[in-house]
Amino acid sequence: MAAQAQTTATWDTSGNGMLSGTYYFRQVFYVLEDEYGDLGEAVSIYGNITFNGNGTYSLTQGQWLVYDSGSGAPETANLTGTYSISASGYGFVSNPYTGDSIYGLVSQQGIFVGSSTENSSEYNDLFVAAPLASPVPTAASFSGTYVFSNLDLVGADEGQTPGMLSMMFTLTANGACGLGSTTVTGYAGTSPTPYTQISTLPTCLFSNGAAVVTFPTNGELMQGQKYLYFSKDGNFVFGGSPYTGYNPWDMIVGVKVSSGTPSFSGLYYQAGIDDVDGDLDTYYGSLDSVAGGKILAHQRVDDLFFTPTTTDTTYLDSYTLTSGATYSTSFARYAVGAGGAIRIGSGIGPYLGLSVALQAPTVAPTISGTGVFLNPQGIVNAGSWAPFTAGIAPGELLTLFNGTNLAPAGTFAVAASPFQATLAQVQVSIGGLPAPIYYVTPTQIAAIVPYEVTPGTIVDIQVTNNGVLSNAVPVFVNETQPGVLTANENGLGYADAERPDYSIVSAANPTVPGETISVYLTGLGAVSPSITDGGLGTFSQVPTGTVTAEIGGMSATVTYAGLAPGYSGLYQLNVTIPTGLTAGDNYLEIDGTDASNVQSLIPISTTGSIAADPTAAAVPAPGNHPLGRPKVNPKTKRPPSLRSAAGK
Repeated sequence: MAAQAQTTATWDTSGNGMLSGTYYFRQVFYVLEDEYGDLGEAVSIYGNITFNGNGTYSLTQGQWLVYDSGSGAPETANLTGTYSISASGYGFVSNPYTGDSIYGLVSQQGIFVGSSTENSSEYNDLFVAAPLASPVPTAASFSGTYVFSNLDLVGADEGQTPGMLSMMFTLTANGACGLGSTTVTGYAGTSPTPYTQISTLPTCLFSNGAAVVTFPTNGELMQGQKYLYFSKDGNFVFGGSPYTGYNPWDMIVGVKVSSGTPSFSGLYYQAGIDDVDGDLDTYYGSLDSVAGGKILAHQRVDDLFFTPTTTDTTYLDSYTLTSGATYSTSFARYAVGAGGAIRIGSGIGPYLGLSVALQAPTVAPTISGTGVFLNPQGIVNAGSWAPFTAGIAPGELLTLFNGTNLAPAGTFAVAASPFQATLAQVQVSIGGLPAPIYYVTPTQIAAIVPYEVTPGTIVDIQVTNNGVLSNAVPVFVNETQPGVLTANENGLGYADAERPDYSIVSAANPTVPGETISVYLTGLGAVSPSITDGGLGTFSQVPTGTVTAEIGGMSATVTYAGLAPGYSGLYQLNVTIPTGLTAGDNYLEIDGTDASNVQSLIPISTTGSIAADPTAAAVPAPGNHPLGRPKVNPKTKRPPSLRSAAGK
């Protein structure tokens, strides 16, 4: 394909109306002082913010309150800013304190959560804003049982290493500001041992729609006043200490819970703060809670101890949500609110942290009739099916699904390699560059990201069907975005992998320690020597960046990483199974230069023998490759695995 220049993304602002009216907000900043994690400054901002629905917001005198560990005094200001929200609710708000962009998402309830992950000032932050209800909440609104997560930065005013507290507690409000007693359990620093604080709370107060709850001044975990802001429906609560409070740089999020087992499924938008051994990071992203108690999640993480500081991670989690609203993993405790619309999290030592996940809005096609609509929530890595907030990488195979009129009616066309930029009158452009197409249907397309896209930028993805152009969907460009193909063709379960005899790795045919298997994936980024977009890979074309692997948490030697010879859009990783693993299913982690993936499984046997290689070839020849042709399930609309991208 002829080389062309990448175009600059024009951010879709059709969702700006999702932020409209007066909101309560709270934002916390943590600025590191040195490479040891010592905190140089902590800032909290809270009050009212007014969005005009058209891309600008205002903060007025008396509404913008700052306390930082340097000045020791609150500040106020009149400020204006801008924001851009796309049709999916994904977008950014200009940071009132620094001018950087706060990237995040607007939930079904109109709540915005995000973080300045792309900031240039080397800080971590978390921002939450919820529409102010009308009429404003009163004591009568504060009724029922609520579970809260609180992250507190103790010792910030001394500039010490963050002595972070990660806490969870329950309040039962009687609708008249009576709160009774509560038990706070929390973790401090690197200790895995929980601490407990039992407190009898005085009657709360309400002012301008916010509750003021006071904890005893001698509390070991929580002290003094906490301001709580309520969502319109009263099911979500957030806030923290005022500037006159004890360590006023905390963040609290909470949910109203009910008896029985709440539903928890579908797409959610998330944001949070994590701290492990003084290594602080903040993030935003999305997660998809799917059948069988599985969560496939993405986070775009800002971690100042890494280079680059902003990275993507996609991972698989599991949960068992029975009667009651809470569940736990090895790393965190969670509570799911009534109706399942909100999940909050609190870290378990030494993995401290706070998170909030909110149900995503339903994105319905905004173009009717013969219009071409590209679903902004339906752009995923064709291997891992990473949620749509994950960045894309040069050479990555994408699936664009749940669209409308993406191809002529009745079309199901699969390309032969090398892939071309037009298939059945359909084209896909990414950053203005033509993308090679694997297959097309009226609702789903698979295409390869052009190698010419520039990492570190934001580009638009668009589809053209017979000359009719779709809406534009903005996405981040990464250097890498590993996505392992799986036998289930949905990013879950066993990785598409072969033993040395070309037999597929499975529960009935597990690999063994010391054996080198071939794993098939996408998203390892640019290769050298370069390749023409859509062309057939060769054994000599390897990623320009480093690729590493772990299996079962143990480092695994990568003997080859590069394009799969004879295929378009397919990468191959030859990895040696480390010794010392536990028999059974083990998670496979693939780390690129700026993205990681840990969600697929490798079954291990500790008693079997290494399979013999019948050809003694380092890499399986395309003709011997057992992968079949692609299939599209019109009911599930899940992206198919890249089974023989050559179309053979």
